[in-house]
Amino acid sequence: MSLAFVFPGQGSQAVGMLAELAEQNIEVRATFEAASSVLGYDLWQLIQQGPAEQLQATERTQPIMLAAGVATWRAWCSRGGSVPVVMCGHSLGEFTALVCAGALGFEDAVDLVRFRGRAMQEAVPQGRGAMAAILGLGDTELVAACAAAAQGAVVAPANFNAPGQTVIAGETAAVQRAIEAAKARGAKRALPLPVSAPFHCALMQPAAERLRERLERISMQTPRIAFRSSVDAALHLDPEDIRALMVRQAVSQVRWTDTVLALIANGAKKIVECGPGQVLTGFNRRIARAAEVQCLALDDNASLQNALREPVNA
Repeated sequence: MSLAFVFPGQGSQAVGMLAELAEQNIEVRATFEAASSVLGYDLWQLIQQGPAEQLQATERTQPIMLAAGVATWRAWCSRGGSVPVVMCGHSLGEFTALVCAGALGFEDAVDLVRFRGRAMQEAVPQGRGAMAAILGLGDTELVAACAAAAQGAVVAPANFNAPGQTVIAGETAAVQRAIEAAKARGAKRALPLPVSAPFHCALMQPAAERLRERLERISMQTPRIAFRSSVDAALHLDPEDIRALMVRQAVSQVRWTDTVLALIANGAKKIVECGPGQVLTGFNRRIARAAEVQCLALDDNASLQNALREPVNA
């Protein structure tokens, strides 16, 4: 049974997360302590005590989710968990995947994603950008809805998360027009998202340029575990290729459906979400509905034990 690990992006953070996992796995607190040394504040105390509003600020959310994914991966490894054949991540989760695959140093990554979060927040003035989840509408119809709603402004699909579950991003007024256009084309629901910036659209180009300069100073290695990107659902193994990809990623769509289908097409029989929450596991089950694929999440001791019990031929 071929094993793939996937790492979530922003949105799964919550006050009190990973507390139970930390009680039985010393790697969890140790990972957060290392991140705190880089950041200059106590990251573990922040996620355990809040306030929740600080967890939602993207320059804090990104290090939080990176550390959470790496901590959970280290707990898996310390318990003798099988090494996957491939790793990938959703949006920010790609940086977590690169750390766990051995391509990017953890401390470097913590500082990098803090910078990335700040650059993304500063790329678009507060209130100018928005994102919305569109449910129950096909991709072709949604692309058409965004094109009709743009009227010279920026609005486009940002995350193709699962069949019938897509997120759009762009300028606030254009996103609102796209919501109405999607409803007119048959969308079951269209929900504005409580995000601090319009990620994965052309408005993030200033952030991408700043990230390019920062990435030039970061050491990148060939991954020890294969890395498949959700930018294009393809494998990326060359360090310089990965460096360029992580710049492009800021403005590129997250093609999660295509990425999971590529995992399955290349033999994945068990897809494990590594980190807090089960958002990706829900997407993965919808995408893999017709395939014999086991989709699991690691976010507490019970789920960790359950995943470890399953034999895997990685």
